[in-house]
Amino acid sequence: MRRRHFLAGGAALTATAALAPLAHAAPRPAALPPRAAIVAVLRRVADHWIGAHTDPGDNLWANATFFSGLLALRRLTGDARYLAYARNWAEQHDYALNGGETTRHADNQCAAQAYLDLYEAEPEAAKLTALEANLHRMTFTDQPDKNDDWWWDDALHMAMPPFARLGALRGDPAYAQKLHRLYAHAKHTEGGPGLYDDTTGLWYRDKRFLPGGIVAPSGKPVLWSRGNGWVAGGHAKTLKALAGSHPDVPEYRATLTRLVNAVAAVQRPDGFWNVNLADPAHLPGPETSGTSFFLYGTAYAIRAGLVGRAALLPVAARAWHGLVGTAVHPDGFLGYVQKVGDRPESSQPITYDSTADFGVGGFLLAGTELAALTG
Repeated sequence: MRRRHFLAGGAALTATAALAPLAHAAPRPAALPPRAAIVAVLRRVADHWIGAHTDPGDNLWANATFFSGLLALRRLTGDARYLAYARNWAEQHDYALNGGETTRHADNQCAAQAYLDLYEAEPEAAKLTALEANLHRMTFTDQPDKNDDWWWDDALHMAMPPFARLGALRGDPAYAQKLHRLYAHAKHTEGGPGLYDDTTGLWYRDKRFLPGGIVAPSGKPVLWSRGNGWVAGGHAKTLKALAGSHPDVPEYRATLTRLVNAVAAVQRPDGFWNVNLADPAHLPGPETSGTSFFLYGTAYAIRAGLVGRAALLPVAARAWHGLVGTAVHPDGFLGYVQKVGDRPESSQPITYDSTADFGVGGFLLAGTELAALTG
């Protein structure tokens, strides 16, 4: 069934109108810089963060997203410093999950992505003990038929990849099957119709924002940029983990492709995306975290052949030039990151000096994926 957006007062808003772009500053270049230039910026941003955080911090979702990005940069560069910093972080937490092995909360499972990266770099069984105990419980013994845990779209980034990667590593299809049941609930059932808006290919953050719920001051829908960025990142990481022949891959590919094409249509000329994709006048301005994850998803989709390179590479290039030219400080500090929240109004105002660990992680993921497009 096709779903319609609704304005306050009951007037229908078409998908095209809901995603109308807004003119901004002068357009960014549509060509990629050389690979070495991309890597140099990534190193500058990563090194600044590490230098400012001698204590690597907690293992909650936000910091875990940083380490996912840092370890992607480690794979790209082979830099042992990044591996050592991440290893020290994981060892401080004994490769455990916040909430323990009984947790069902997707945020608590995000750290497992970095643990899996560290395991791939230096295989030691103890690195995956907590993760495997946790996902085994959810899949086999602790209410295995309960599939409503992913009630917000951020969960797709936090938890889809650990299920997919552990299942692939162990050769056990049950983990990917459980993943898809959780995913299907979020997409098609949560809140009644599900969080996926099939008129646009975008996602509502949670059921509060479904038609008839929270809207922008203008009455237009709220389709939060970073929420959709989490979805893009979760799909890209999951597709990297699953074999191309896996039965759920066509759906994940189609969903990511539709999302990437939808956001391409509303990219700002300066390369960024607005915090509300459905209303460019709703707190307009550059925002780094959503933009980074859209760049990550777009670059992956190009590399995987899901979208045409000629059509989407300029989108990726504009996003990169916008981020580097506007958000990256000369010393590597990354600004214009909307801090923790759940909607466009969260953590406002967003400024040149607004940053967060997960924003840095998203930027590193985006840049490493983009660098792979340069050959």
